[in-house]
Amino acid sequence: MGVSVFAYRICNPFVGPVEWLHESVNEAARESQHEKPRGVEDTMRSPLKRKRHRPKLSDARMVLGFTGWMDGGDVSTGTVDYLIRTLRAREVATIEPSEFYIYNFPGSMEVSSLFRPHTSIENGLITEFEEPVNVFHCGEEHDLVLFQGKEPNLHWREYAECVFSVGEEYNVGMIYFVGSVAGSTPHTREPRIYSTFSDEGLAPLLQQHGLHPSNYEGPASFITHLLTLCNERGFGMMTLVAEIPAYVQGRNIRCIEAAARKLVEILGLPLDLGDLKILSDEFVRRVNETVKERPELAELIRKIEKDYDQENLDTQEDDLKAWFEKQDIRLD
Repeated sequence: MGVSVFAYRICNPFVGPVEWLHESVNEAARESQHEKPRGVEDTMRSPLKRKRHRPKLSDARMVLGFTGWMDGGDVSTGTVDYLIRTLRAREVATIEPSEFYIYNFPGSMEVSSLFRPHTSIENGLITEFEEPVNVFHCGEEHDLVLFQGKEPNLHWREYAECVFSVGEEYNVGMIYFVGSVAGSTPHTREPRIYSTFSDEGLAPLLQQHGLHPSNYEGPASFITHLLTLCNERGFGMMTLVAEIPAYVQGRNIRCIEAAARKLVEILGLPLDLGDLKILSDEFVRRVNETVKERPELAELIRKIEKDYDQENLDTQEDDLKAWFEKQDIRLD
């Protein structure tokens, strides 16, 4: 598996002005939401399909991973996939994709191809036709529901209802999302992990587990929408979003290992992540080798490391000062 490194920009898959793209998505969504003929809604099948294997869980937790938004370095889907395989979790339900995704997107071929299903044709025969896949797994031994899917383009509330329905069936009390965002964390340092939470009562968990509170304004993700609905549905929810190096492309095993380690810590899972740590160390070694061949990039990373270390030092000093004040100990 190769590692591609670049110093000056993060590749954007979209072609053309972002404003045009957003307006086109909104227009496509409006067209897809025309009023259905009377009686059609009542006869529609539920998009949530349950399997025969339906275990009984108690005080369960749910972990969500999505492709697309906040899956840079495959941190979201890679972390959940690792847990599914390690825990040998079994499939219990799926969400059918047809009503949640835009397939025929207006615009240039370069843009519209990003939305269409992938297909393979060999010797005149269709061998593969891939639609978005949304699957729930259960790790019975650990009372854990694990979900992998693609962020929906349409009908966010209906998609959220599918997630909540599975949560209610398996007695889930707390939902976690694991993901990533590109930032100024160097590959040689521990990724910062940021969190947004559905209820103020969850705030103490951030300090307990070394998480940073999120501060953000801009386009919202489906996960943010889900967070806004959790309280009214009786679920707690928090996100774990790792800050990944902006200059590294492709699957980032270093950040997947960090996210998995933090998630395992919070969930209290008795898992040995040694195999993932070996892959993480090898990943860092290979990135280092690539950086050695790029002096300008190496200098940029040294500056990022210096800023990262200084920020950590400032944070530690602030925490120590707060502790002294709490103990009523004067420093002057």
